[in-house]
Amino acid sequence: MNIYQVDAFTNTLFKGNPAAVCPLDSWISEVIMQTIAEENNLSETVFFVKKEHQFEIRWFTPTCEIDLCGHATLAAAHIIFTELNYAKSSIEFSSKSGILTVKKNNDWYTLNFPSEEIKEIETPLILQEALNVPVLKTFKGKWKIIALLQNEEMVQNLQPNFSKLTGLEFPGIIVTSKGNSLDFVSRFFAPKIGINEDPVTGSAHTLLIPYWAKVLSKNTLTAMQLSKRTGFLKCDNLKNRVEMSGQAITYLKGKLTI
Repeated sequence: MNIYQVDAFTNTLFKGNPAAVCPLDSWISEVIMQTIAEENNLSETVFFVKKEHQFEIRWFTPTCEIDLCGHATLAAAHIIFTELNYAKSSIEFSSKSGILTVKKNNDWYTLNFPSEEIKEIETPLILQEALNVPVLKTFKGKWKIIALLQNEEMVQNLQPNFSKLTGLEFPGIIVTSKGNSLDFVSRFFAPKIGINEDPVTGSAHTLLIPYWAKVLSKNTLTAMQLSKRTGFLKCDNLKNRVEMSGQAITYLKGKLTI
């Protein structure tokens, strides 16, 4: 089985978010896919199978399968375009989150994903204790929670208590603020599913883009995820969908022997 490792949402090696990409001729067992993801020990390993004009796609963390992953979708598209001789300018993925498209424009890839509605809630005490900084507002989505912080420096310097974060009912925790030079910044934590901090999280931006578009009264935005590796995104709010544009670079090409 061929395997690739791609740094997504960056054009520089060792930046952005690494994902393992495994093209398949046909689906293998979920147990094997989960075991491969655990062995890779990256935030996501993505598998896909070409079916007529579409690619079926699935994503696995080291501990479980998830319904949507932005950076691994970008990584998969990058490999389809650069390694599998895909001639069209747009890829259509079929997934547990519906149809996802990725368009290529020179060395930029634009992901079109469904946006996710959020609702303001009272800040859970355990979230406040785990972050140990003032939380201005808190919002919930399907399985992620957003904590609005005062400024970029607070997001950048945050040192959360990961063991306390696992006590939240929400597996994904997004912290965000208005940016200094960009429209907004964020970080993403998911210790409950085996990822203390994810370097660049496309799925988090399906919540963040509509939120900041409304707050800033603009539908075209720039964003940075302030992990150690960092990642840059160009964002567009399209009512019930969002677009995220980023770059990608291949780090590794190899073969799995199973």
